[in-house]
Amino acid sequence: MSSHHIIREKQEPALYVHRLGDFHEDYLGQMLEWSPTLIVNETEYDKALSLGLKVDLVVAKPAFSTLQEDTGLIPESDNALHAVLNHLAEAKYPAVNIIGAEVELHELEAFLDKLNIVLFTARDKAYAVKSGFKIWKPGGQLFALRPVAGLQVSNLKACDDRYEVETDGFVEFHFNAPYLFITEQL
Repeated sequence: MSSHHIIREKQEPALYVHRLGDFHEDYLGQMLEWSPTLIVNETEYDKALSLGLKVDLVVAKPAFSTLQEDTGLIPESDNALHAVLNHLAEAKYPAVNIIGAEVELHELEAFLDKLNIVLFTARDKAYAVKSGFKIWKPGGQLFALRPVAGLQVSNLKACDDRYEVETDGFVEFHFNAPYLFITEQL
């Protein structure tokens, strides 16, 4: 039996490098393992090339002209993040992982009905879930939750400004809002 897998276009989440900063290279390697469409901000393009990465698209001002062969351009006017998310939604990508600095999560809300978005920083992973979301987590795992109306959780206890998983097992979230933003430490 072969261990080879066929990867279909857009099967894996696209990866957008907004700001690489001190993001751990091991995590970056894991995200690139299945060869996602790699998009980088023009400010990160040289760094990506220095790491030996094959960049598929660069989000940049239209005057940006130092692209490798076979690298496309996503034109950016005011907001690089919105330009990338609009491009991915129009191209019918189902999901994107974003590596960046601190991004206001409310900036992503307009795109949540079109894309599954996971935001990574050097320390955290943030994502939006719908009411009824259930996930298995080990006891002691910490979550930060952006407050929403009618929030009810199971297997979590409030711990300062975060919630802590009480025991190994499923954690469930119910609320009266379109989305709940969850942040967990990497």
